[in-house]
Amino acid sequence: MESLHAPWRIEYILSPKPQLDASLFTRVAQSGDDIANLVIARDRTCFALLNRYPYNGGHILTVPYKEVPDLNGLTEEEMADLWKLTRRCTNALTAVMKPDGFNIGINLGKVAGAGIAEHLHIHIVPRWSGDTNFMPVIGQTGVIPDALIEIAAKLRAELAQ
Repeated sequence: MESLHAPWRIEYILSPKPQLDASLFTRVAQSGDDIANLVIARDRTCFALLNRYPYNGGHILTVPYKEVPDLNGLTEEEMADLWKLTRRCTNALTAVMKPDGFNIGINLGKVAGAGIAEHLHIHIVPRWSGDTNFMPVIGQTGVIPDALIEIAAKLRAELAQ
């Protein structure tokens, strides 16, 4: 078997994983550095950011400010705001990246694949015809064609309109 090198992943692999009281999303929500945190939009009850370790280019997460593990922890208004922001982000991705479709979903609980199970979030993953090719299927490696900072700036500008 041949090795395919992905040196950008080593930063995440080697970085310390803090055991903190607040989730990563709560820390990002409270931070004022939206550029460094890849935050692309802030609304009254929720915000959106690019996934730093995406499944596909343009992978966005919409997150309520309130740290809850599932939908039952949100008020009707917070839930509506979260889905409205999800729709806005989908529209921004359509305008900026022109995907052929989307995977939009929620993983509830660690066994369901939630990496940050204590803080509900929605994944918006843009998809293109043919984006599942030999790299992820055979090489078990995804190719992300966009620089996160650049795509974050484009999406931030689109969402600000």
